[in-house]
Amino acid sequence: MKQYVIIGNGTAGASAVSKIRERDKNCGIVIFTREKYPLYYRPRLPEYITGEVTLNDFTMHTLSRYKEWGADLRLGENVVTVDPAKKEVTGEKSGKVQYDELLFATGSNSFLPPVTGNNKAGVFTLRTLDDADALIAASGKTKTAILVGAGLLGLEAGYALIKLGLKVEVVEFMDRLLPRQLDHESANLLQARLEEMGFAFHLSAKVKEVRGEDSAAGIILEDATHIDGELVLFSAGVRPNLELARSAGIETDKAIKVDKYMRTNVPGIWAAGDAVEFSGQPGGTWPVAMAQGTAAGASMTGELTAYVPKAPSTRLKVVGIDLISAGNIDAGSTGKVKCFNSGQVYRKIILKGDIIDGIIFLGSTNGANSCISAMNEGRRLGSLVEELDREDFDFSRL
Repeated sequence: MKQYVIIGNGTAGASAVSKIRERDKNCGIVIFTREKYPLYYRPRLPEYITGEVTLNDFTMHTLSRYKEWGADLRLGENVVTVDPAKKEVTGEKSGKVQYDELLFATGSNSFLPPVTGNNKAGVFTLRTLDDADALIAASGKTKTAILVGAGLLGLEAGYALIKLGLKVEVVEFMDRLLPRQLDHESANLLQARLEEMGFAFHLSAKVKEVRGEDSAAGIILEDATHIDGELVLFSAGVRPNLELARSAGIETDKAIKVDKYMRTNVPGIWAAGDAVEFSGQPGGTWPVAMAQGTAAGASMTGELTAYVPKAPSTRLKVVGIDLISAGNIDAGSTGKVKCFNSGQVYRKIILKGDIIDGIIFLGSTNGANSCISAMNEGRRLGSLVEELDREDFDFSRL
């Protein structure tokens, strides 16, 4: 009987397990995860902070699902060593486990910038349920929160703190919000909406120091500006977990290097999800991790299945505001752009010739899915291009 070992139980690891069991009915599956809980949907942690949902509401796979898969899920247990020569991993609690095929789905950790005072009480990141619980406890002891980094999860977390009654000061290194998802015009619209909700922004700003003795009392910016607040939440992106892979001789650069079948350079070892870079591009999104995990799981059973990347897209409500951004949002010097802006609804469609290359839909996402389908298929739009900036354009015509 073949034995599969999965390190990590995020969406990449769980997707791989599902595909392995689908294609190999009689194998053994062991999953190691440092999390104390089965897979849950991280983007809903801000709702958990406000009490709008409980863990059960965003748990994706209950323990009974793992039993159905016949998988041995070892919660709260890290793998401390991997020995490719012996095809063996060592768990910190259960000791040595043999494998025929091994998947690194080790994910990433929140990045805590090397700022003076970042180890003080009152300084947080938000990546796990335990992080959320710590934030909830701290939010009742202060009136002001400082959010460092205005990414998607950060803004959602900031809005959760506003709902809990806190004032939220946002410090962002870039000159606009969500630079990977928005252009300047749409970022300005979003900022205005968020300021109406109670956010205050400090753009093109960098934190120099977290003030306070043992506990945070505020921050000092590089330009010497002081901002007071006893809760400092860093939302400065993530970094892939690579130490274990490197110690096993797996090739890495920014992340674990894989081919289109999710194979690493070490025979019998595969990788997927946030810890992976594919064609030089890091992962970091839920759909990418799921697709890579599915491809890896199938390939591990012997039926090599290529991961086929799609145009990167972001789909969510940013603090209740609809947003879909996909593909290349920078028109550069050659791209043609069709825009519609009512002040409440913003649409930008970037074209290469008569093929959609990227979109931004903010305020309303009606028509965005049609655009993404046309973009992924490379569909030529012909004369329809000239109508794309009409307020009442019917995107089902694409």
